[in-house]
Amino acid sequence: MSKINILVIADHPEILETIIRLINQNEEWNGIGAGSLEEAVASLELNKFDLVLLGVGVDAQTEERILNLCNVKHPAIPCHRHYGGGSGLLYSEIRYALAGG
Repeated sequence: MSKINILVIADHPEILETIIRLINQNEEWNGIGAGSLEEAVASLELNKFDLVLLGVGVDAQTEERILNLCNVKHPAIPCHRHYGGGSGLLYSEIRYALAGG
């Protein structure tokens, strides 16, 4: 069975590292991080993702550009904001997003 690929975009390196580590603790998920709009765009062009998570600290302009990119070029990939709050909330957000929420 292939893993669910999740792109996490966050501009705080420590937060991004923590989110990726938590995602990768689940054997069914593969988290890949992007610390900037440019990295996120490159990752979306090079990889197949099942979900995009916008982390805390992503500015409104970057969020809008990512959402537009996903809506136009990758409409099958849901984009959701991660609000922080620990692994329990993160896992719930991911499950909710993957279920079509």
